[in-house]
Amino acid sequence: MALKLYNTLTRAKEIFVPLDAADVRLYVCGPTVYDFAHIGNARPVIVFDVLYRLLRHLYGPEHVTYVRNITDVDDKINVRAGQDYPDLPLNDAIRRVTEKTEALFHADMRALGALDPSVEPRATEHIAQMKAMIEALVEKGCAYAAEDHVLFHVASMPDYGKLSGRSLDEMIAGARVEIAPYKRDPMDFVLWKPSKPGEPSWASPGGIAAPGRPGWHIECSAMADRWLWEEAKPKLSATGLSRPHMFDIHGGGIDLVFPHHENEIAQSRCAYGTEIMAQIWMHNGFLQVEGEKMAKSLGNFVTVHELLETSNFGGSDWPGEAIRFAMLRTHYRQPLDWTFVGLDEAHKTLWEWYGDLEGKGAATGVPGPVLDALLDDLNTPKAIAEMHRLHSAGHWGGLRAALGFLGFSGERAKIGRTASAMGEARGSSSAKAVGERIAARNAARSAKDFKEADRIRDELAAMGITLKDAKDPKTGELTTTWEVAR
Repeated sequence: MALKLYNTLTRAKEIFVPLDAADVRLYVCGPTVYDFAHIGNARPVIVFDVLYRLLRHLYGPEHVTYVRNITDVDDKINVRAGQDYPDLPLNDAIRRVTEKTEALFHADMRALGALDPSVEPRATEHIAQMKAMIEALVEKGCAYAAEDHVLFHVASMPDYGKLSGRSLDEMIAGARVEIAPYKRDPMDFVLWKPSKPGEPSWASPGGIAAPGRPGWHIECSAMADRWLWEEAKPKLSATGLSRPHMFDIHGGGIDLVFPHHENEIAQSRCAYGTEIMAQIWMHNGFLQVEGEKMAKSLGNFVTVHELLETSNFGGSDWPGEAIRFAMLRTHYRQPLDWTFVGLDEAHKTLWEWYGDLEGKGAATGVPGPVLDALLDDLNTPKAIAEMHRLHSAGHWGGLRAALGFLGFSGERAKIGRTASAMGEARGSSSAKAVGERIAARNAARSAKDFKEADRIRDELAAMGITLKDAKDPKTGELTTTWEVAR
């Protein structure tokens, strides 16, 4: 069975045929390193880790290059650096923040069973490539300098908007377009912008603007080209070399389709005169928490680090494998409703499977039905359903192989004990006491005292109580229910 992947660009599943089977090339947008990764950040890491494992299986590990970038120059980084290290020069503070946050990101993602990518380029180490690309765009009339900025002229890209499927009017209405008098067109976007005093700064491309730094979109275009074309050339066959400045798959969250990925395509195609940037564009769906959009103001903002480390969620850590399994139970293109009940169910399933695998021998080959499910656009829910059948039938070698293929250890010692296995019961938390705390939390939220509301939520979590907020469909008012956590 051939690998089929859904291509956002064509709105269809397509049989995947790499540009060169000797070097299958994948790029995924990585983190901006200023804070802990939240569970929404973790979803694309897990999704594309499964794809990476599948491609390595099909073409051989030495024939797959996976690039995931690190954005280490950004306004949010500058703000965090100033807050965390006010006594240091800004550039030194930025370095502290990015190095610390990158290390935390790596630790959290490895705990989720994600393999390290082949290459993990940092934006600040590729400024020369970005400047060269901007200079090429200016030379071709696709970009221009204005008031110390360099901007991409969207009108120079005839089919701009094809990836998102939006008309120009829809794009203007749906995006936070910066209205600036120096723009030729409202949709023109920044390739280079001046830095404020003390911020990271480089000489502008060709000296045509103020010293500053690159825009976000050009970073990914330049790093993808450097590592999936320039560095790949020695490994590519004649077939691959005949189609320069292209690669196989570009991935990321659905929120990146517009404007980030749309702008990447425009920059790359115009700079290099190519018909495409990547053959297939893959995007994972949105993630909600307990039925609502995740937001700090709603008290439902969950980081991977919290789940892995903490007493905030019931007194003991959640194993990374349970988080991974909970994510994979939903197809990557579908919206995912993250719930602690679902996380507990994922943990219990793994606990049961791993226990039944003890002493049952080595893994066999990956069972055909599991592999076939993954070949059908990474259908992990179907693959997991097949694994349930393997468990029920006592096909232990196949189950162990399938688990390993998807990034699971198969060892109980690595996932801790589930609440049911420990016989945990938190009946001491009386319904009356919980109700009083919930009422106090709701009052704090009504008063917009979110710090106090978060404190009460954390206090309940420490008692082993999980809250679920939802809007009453009739009145529209916020209601809160609770249950005993694991």
